[in-house]
Amino acid sequence: MPEENCTALTDFILLGFTDCPEVEIPLFGLLLLIYASTLVGNASLIVLIQHNTCLHTPMYYFLSNLAFLDLSCSSAIAPKMLVNLLAQQKTISLTGCAIQMFLFAAFADAECLILAAMAYDRYVAICHPLLYTVAMSRRVCTSMVAGAYLSGGLTSLVHASFTFTLSFCGSNVINHFFCDIPPLLELSCSNTHINEVLLFTLCGFIQTSTFLTIAGSYACILSTILQIHVADSRHKAFYTCISHLIAVGLFYGSLLFTYLRPISSYSLGTDKVISVFYAVVFPMLNPLIYSLRNKEVKDALRRTVAEMFLSVGTVQHLLS
Repeated sequence: MPEENCTALTDFILLGFTDCPEVEIPLFGLLLLIYASTLVGNASLIVLIQHNTCLHTPMYYFLSNLAFLDLSCSSAIAPKMLVNLLAQQKTISLTGCAIQMFLFAAFADAECLILAAMAYDRYVAICHPLLYTVAMSRRVCTSMVAGAYLSGGLTSLVHASFTFTLSFCGSNVINHFFCDIPPLLELSCSNTHINEVLLFTLCGFIQTSTFLTIAGSYACILSTILQIHVADSRHKAFYTCISHLIAVGLFYGSLLFTYLRPISSYSLGTDKVISVFYAVVFPMLNPLIYSLRNKEVKDALRRTVAEMFLSVGTVQHLLS
């Protein structure tokens, strides 16, 4: 459609997961449970790390930021998604769509960089333990986290700016449950070649560079672990890394599949399912992955719970 003959859209309709009303209520209940678990799990992990001084180390500093990003990433998507499951009019304004895209992309890109920082932290701790306090000083860790948020925000701003300078003058129906970049590019009546190049280049650079950083770090870690002759020490070193590897595998597998391929190969049904996992399900799983497989976190949780019961018991004793 010629751009000069079209009327600019002011809102979009998000089709969501299904057009079957009888499925929407059970789906709403399931996704609400997942989102509530995400909020409780990640918020609890942040509070636990802040409350216990034994967890005030670079690894847990990065982990608390990862929990914040998981919570934020899910919160950029889930509330509107849940409302639309029950609403008759599943609309989102042009401004709301732009904000949702910006926030989600910023948090997702920052999460890639935080995961890479966590891998580097494990690399230094296992391969160069004598240099750890210098290489992972408070200043270095703070700079890494600040750089992750800044980079995520800047790349997301580029995506949102270029996407919403396009013309949307045909259908306003987005066959997705949130304002993601690929379905919006498909909906535009402008030439999206530059947007596709930017999507592939920026997402490709962040996702590929951080993935290679993680892969390189763990290749060095594995080489070092295999040289450890004491079985218990070797097992302990590997055990500290396995949780991070699980989280990386889940997160990167879905992101690389979704964004690092041509828009022409975008499959609405398949990509919606994958998007549910990296936007909604994985943020819920990360606190479980890191807490259930981490002795220090479990010990800190036990101490915190014991302190809470002790405090309650003391208050009740004073009042009685």
